[in-house]
Amino acid sequence: MTITAFLVNSFSANNTGGNPAGVVLNADKLTNAEKLTIAKEIGFSETAFVAQDHEVDFAVSFYTTTEEVDFCGHATLAVFATLFEQGFLNPGYYTQRTKAGLLGVTIAADGQITMEQALPNYLGNFAYDDLAGLLGLDETTLAKTGLPIDVITTGLPDIIVAVPNGDLDKITIDEEALSKFCQKHNVIGVHAFELCEEQSELTASCRNFAPLVGIPEESATGSASGALACYLSKHVFVQQENHFKFEQGRAMGCSSHISASVYSDEQGVYKVLVGGYANHLGTQDIVIPIGNNT
Repeated sequence: MTITAFLVNSFSANNTGGNPAGVVLNADKLTNAEKLTIAKEIGFSETAFVAQDHEVDFAVSFYTTTEEVDFCGHATLAVFATLFEQGFLNPGYYTQRTKAGLLGVTIAADGQITMEQALPNYLGNFAYDDLAGLLGLDETTLAKTGLPIDVITTGLPDIIVAVPNGDLDKITIDEEALSKFCQKHNVIGVHAFELCEEQSELTASCRNFAPLVGIPEESATGSASGALACYLSKHVFVQQENHFKFEQGRAMGCSSHISASVYSDEQGVYKVLVGGYANHLGTQDIVIPIGNNT
């Protein structure tokens, strides 16, 4: 059986940078094992599989090279950019079923994709010395920010860590230790950021590390960007409506741009949006054995 996957760079900036994802359409009859085989063959941090759904527009599942995950922001963007580019969808609002819930996606006429994320769940926090060694930084360096280390999920649980401006590129991950730490605390990985200067068009520059699920570092992370937007709205920019622009991937030589918005009222956050653009890289044919049902 031959499966054709679309290869897409998500959160690209002027058709450069971005984070590559695989997209497989008409995936209704694929088994979980076949999806994992395809994801491994493609080799990107995530591959999305699109199937029919009887209640909403699509059911979408997400696989890293090692396992299925509940949600992936940059792969969601890749899915809807592909459906739009291939002429299957017009500009408009759509709903996808994921293991993180039913989430809306808007396609603009210019191809920008904006996805709704799950409302934030604040799962706890860590001390500076819990993370410093895992990042290759001193505890006193992390403490300079005065900001907490929180675990937040808007689809996947990430550890949000602030570092002083100028220290983001100094991070050196201990992959084995970080994987064990994340497994112990039931989180996906670390999303580290430094705030940008006020005159910059960017709010923050970011790095994301998730070696536990086979991602040593990736250049754009949609789910963690939603969590970071909620973090900043809680601790830094305390107001009812915030619009952010994040850069990620600079240290990898693959800079990406991600927009994020958070809407709040007296009861808390009621909407989280993450968006960006994508560009088509090509396709890849993968041959998998028929009947790989394990």
